[in-house]
Amino acid sequence: MCGLGGIFNLTGKGISGRDITIMASMMKDRYDGRGGGFAAYGIYPKYREYYAFHLFFKDEEAKEVTEEFLKDRVAIIKDEEVPMRNIKEIPREQIVWRYFVEVPHKFKSKADYLKREQDYIIDTVFTINDEIDGAFVASSGKNMGVFKAAGMPQDVARLFKIEKYNAYSWITHGRFPTNTPGWWGGAHPFNILDWCVVHNGEISSYGTNRRYLESFGYKCRLLTDTEVVAYLFDLLVRKQKLSIKTAATALTPPFWSQIDRMPEPMKTKLTALRMTYAPAMLNGPFAIIVTNAETMIGLNDRIKLRPLMVGKREDFVYLASEEAAIREVSPELDRLWAPRAGNPVIARLNGDVKEEIIH
Repeated sequence: MCGLGGIFNLTGKGISGRDITIMASMMKDRYDGRGGGFAAYGIYPKYREYYAFHLFFKDEEAKEVTEEFLKDRVAIIKDEEVPMRNIKEIPREQIVWRYFVEVPHKFKSKADYLKREQDYIIDTVFTINDEIDGAFVASSGKNMGVFKAAGMPQDVARLFKIEKYNAYSWITHGRFPTNTPGWWGGAHPFNILDWCVVHNGEISSYGTNRRYLESFGYKCRLLTDTEVVAYLFDLLVRKQKLSIKTAATALTPPFWSQIDRMPEPMKTKLTALRMTYAPAMLNGPFAIIVTNAETMIGLNDRIKLRPLMVGKREDFVYLASEEAAIREVSPELDRLWAPRAGNPVIARLNGDVKEEIIH
């Protein structure tokens, strides 16, 4: 179950949250009401140079402790409550606040300051999630944000006034949790820096993936298997400088029987990739949408045990669990297809959308 949706404008044109809400509503039979959410890119142009922290607090005490911690770590440029409606479908279990922050200037004196700065932000996020009771960071990227709660996606959209935001990239998710709790922190999307992921299925390799990530300092504290996917993309693409195509291949590589039949040098390259990144490989049935500030990626498991459709109309790219969700917001399409198992579909800002053939 679970339902995924994504809308990406290749030219960077901002669109309201109306269409992504309609897309989410079309897949309501896939949800059980225990989690819904949205991620949006390009929504804070006035503060685009600052990291936008969306934080959830169970009470005022957790908020006060977190703010004292943040004041010692970062410069808070602006903070405010995230605008929310009172709706009967979703009780206000959390205080939801956003902070636009920058890191200390000492990082800018280093040659690799951006990497140091981003690692510092990640360490800040993990410290809050790990050490401050009743607080967790929903998103921490620049000029983007995650809005999620324990509820149906269409109700989460009303709760957070999603229709009032304009973004060039949107993703949405509705949960049908089977082996993890339904709570605000467990709702999708999951985020680190500007990486976000939504997921339908199960990551049965979670234990291996988690131990691998922890060896690089990542901390998984949000009680769901999906969290590891966002961290794996950050590790492989941002920190280890793999291309998105290569990172996707590492996560969903061909079976050994397929590699054995491949000609050289592809056989040797894929053998090396599988052996090097064996602990990062994702097993289990899944369809995922992964985003950062410049791309939207759709990816299935290696035998396509969960549905994923892709549509394109002029400058818009649509991804969803169901064709009907795409057709509802764009009845006429230039192209519609189901990507092959294990092949990433990558839409790039100021570029195009392409399915990379791996399997």
